[in-house]
Amino acid sequence: MRRTPLLPLAAIVSCSSVLVAQGAPVACALDVPSVMSAATAGAAELILVGGRVHTLAWGDPDGEGRPAPDAPVTGDVWHPGATAIAVRGGRIVAVGSDAHVLRRRGPRTIVRALDGRTVLPGLVDSHTHVAEYGESLRRVDLVGARTPDEAITRVAAWIERERPDADAWVLGQGWDEGAWADLAITAAALDARFPGRTIYLRGLHGFAGWASGAALRRAGIVRGTPDPIGGVIERDVRGEPMGRVRNRAVRLLDDAIPVPTLDEARAAWRIGLARMADSGYVSVHEAGVDAVRLAALRSLAADCALPIRVVAMASVRDTTLARALLRDGPDSSGRGGLSVRMVKAYYDGALGSRGARLIEPYTDAPAQRGIGGAAYGFDSALVARLMERGFQAAIHAIGDAGNRDVLDVIAQVQASSFDGRRGLRHRIEHAQVIEVRDLPRFAALGVVPSLQPVHAVEDLRWAGERVGPFRLRGAYAWRTLRRTGARPPLGSDLPGSGFGIGYGLHSAIVRQDTTGAPVGGWFPEQRLTIEEAVRGYTVWARHAAHEESWAGPIAVGRVADLTILDADPFVLATRDPRALVRLRACAIVVGGRWRDGTACGAPR
Repeated sequence: MRRTPLLPLAAIVSCSSVLVAQGAPVACALDVPSVMSAATAGAAELILVGGRVHTLAWGDPDGEGRPAPDAPVTGDVWHPGATAIAVRGGRIVAVGSDAHVLRRRGPRTIVRALDGRTVLPGLVDSHTHVAEYGESLRRVDLVGARTPDEAITRVAAWIERERPDADAWVLGQGWDEGAWADLAITAAALDARFPGRTIYLRGLHGFAGWASGAALRRAGIVRGTPDPIGGVIERDVRGEPMGRVRNRAVRLLDDAIPVPTLDEARAAWRIGLARMADSGYVSVHEAGVDAVRLAALRSLAADCALPIRVVAMASVRDTTLARALLRDGPDSSGRGGLSVRMVKAYYDGALGSRGARLIEPYTDAPAQRGIGGAAYGFDSALVARLMERGFQAAIHAIGDAGNRDVLDVIAQVQASSFDGRRGLRHRIEHAQVIEVRDLPRFAALGVVPSLQPVHAVEDLRWAGERVGPFRLRGAYAWRTLRRTGARPPLGSDLPGSGFGIGYGLHSAIVRQDTTGAPVGGWFPEQRLTIEEAVRGYTVWARHAAHEESWAGPIAVGRVADLTILDADPFVLATRDPRALVRLRACAIVVGGRWRDGTACGAPR
């Protein structure tokens, strides 16, 4: 039985993120200062000295990745543009040499010596599921499990360690849907090992799941249960559910899990966001936030308790929330570090589970083309209304048919009564497999391809089997998208993938996994340069969220959101690209406030 959330429905779906204390707005460190004058006059509150500061305050590289004429680079050697930064009132008030910046020092100024560490504009993960990540830390971790037997062993160890009540849900996630697409743990196997237990094990990206008999019954999945639109309940020869669900059938089990209380949702956010802060991120774009978790986010923002900024993509799947969004409109205030100006919708499934919608059948499953559109629960009319209301749409599309159809949807909305020149920068999340002729349409329509470099190195073992060599020409085609003028924001898709910045940068510029395979990189002609990759996690991510007027490059007047690293990624990319994987964040500055990150030693 689902628990009732603590807040009444009206409070959960309200889209006003007004922060009030006795009728007056509460000032939070993560509020965006509206003016420069009074806030920046006088002595600095924080000064950083002795660093390698890459401001990214120069022009974009061209489509081939060649640096702009004003870029601080000689050959392949990048030069830091400054060594010091001064901050006051949450804004950057000086950038330059130590001597120049120290002129802003006053009797109460905190001066931090960076000892040669590297400073970048604050890192942004542009596609996350932080709430799910926070919740997953209390679940069975199946990431990296090599066989179904190993997965079952991990479940047994977790039950022995945590000793949950006999009727409690045992939740796990992280088994590889792509590599294990044709493998399964059956309900019979789970029931034999764990009699009577309610066990549900989600795949890496949430597009497939395994369940015990008790979990199936709690979800209402029995012999006569029909497949939901866009989903598959796998059955034996007698028609009995076997315990495996794919694509939208996963929601039958997801919806049976007890809804978290407001306090539980707040705790998950705080744990997950703290981990992101420790890893060097000053902001995340959270993909698909439902009403309960949005209420928790808003309450944290109202308490000035968000450690980093959150750009929330409200879930269109939550139709009650979507109706409230239509009523109240976008919230781009950024109060308390939270904005709700995007909406998230799913057009198709995942490539690994053969749910991504393809124009032609799957190479390794000629009877399947995947599922998309209305068959996958995509409500084009509702999404169009939200776009017309001024929301920036972020639409999940992975297959070439899925990407083409979403581009068509956006084109149709822009051609209607809605003024397409408003430049809402609608996004396609993942944009993985694209028919070559559709690649230029992103730039032509002003659509942002939101990319996850780690997907390429995690999918390379089986992606070719799914789509064949011909379609791979338009798959994970980052360089081709750049040639069309795209400025892609980059992200991790956590918890399905690792989110360390070193892992992301390495994946983007080398296109090899952490073992160095394949030799020479996977379709190396599609690699990004280190400058493009850094921009994807910083200034291009800010642009994709309409934050470029106050955030982005390190420059006077910009909000003081910074990331301090133990090594210079521009140097590592030239000297030893594989060393990027070991890159660590020492600290972040968010809204002018210093926060220590993961432990790091002497600068490398």
